[in-house]
Amino acid sequence: MSSSVAGPDCCGGLGNVDFRQADLCVMTWLLGYVDPSDPCFVAAILTIAFNPLFWNVVARWEQKTRKLSKAFRSPYLACYSLGAAILLLNILRSHCFTQAMLSQPKMESLDNPMAYRVGLALLGVGSTFVLSSFFALGFTGTFLGDYFGILKEARVTTFPFNILDNPMYWGSTANYLGWAVMHASPTGLLLTVVVALIYRVAILYEEPFTAQIYQQKASSSHKRS
Repeated sequence: MSSSVAGPDCCGGLGNVDFRQADLCVMTWLLGYVDPSDPCFVAAILTIAFNPLFWNVVARWEQKTRKLSKAFRSPYLACYSLGAAILLLNILRSHCFTQAMLSQPKMESLDNPMAYRVGLALLGVGSTFVLSSFFALGFTGTFLGDYFGILKEARVTTFPFNILDNPMYWGSTANYLGWAVMHASPTGLLLTVVVALIYRVAILYEEPFTAQIYQQKASSSHKRS
């Protein structure tokens, strides 16, 4: 397996880039470096795909049935428990991501001090977005409290939400990208693309449902007034 080759011009040059195909283009190029049959790589793909599926299915089930709130006798305890489970799953995902990088060759063109510093900067930016998002939302706001009936009075618009939507997701993606660049890992770069794609799907799935929850809250408040 070659450790350093030029990527194909699958996007037709910078002047003709179709950004709807950009992720697929990058994935196709990176697959030339990666052994997809490696067990560590497979484990990383499975954990990346499973985590958002898990928390969305559980949160929607809770929103419809209130089974977790009843089992824990409190929506807050139920939300804290789900949050703890999500954190543990994310630790497992990061572990699998790292093991997949270590099990496959490095990319020589990225294995230099400058690239390492770029990766470190990406990690810093990503961590800033993740941590500031957490502090702005709080634990229940971060870990799907709205599905448990724990709603905020108003939408959060302070930093980092005044910079971009879904800063937790994109900050996490930047963290994985930085980690991959620091390790000069084509496997890590490919897995980061998968993370970004999974988060895009999660956002498309989550945002309309969350908006519906707050619309129902506004309608209920209007009727009471």
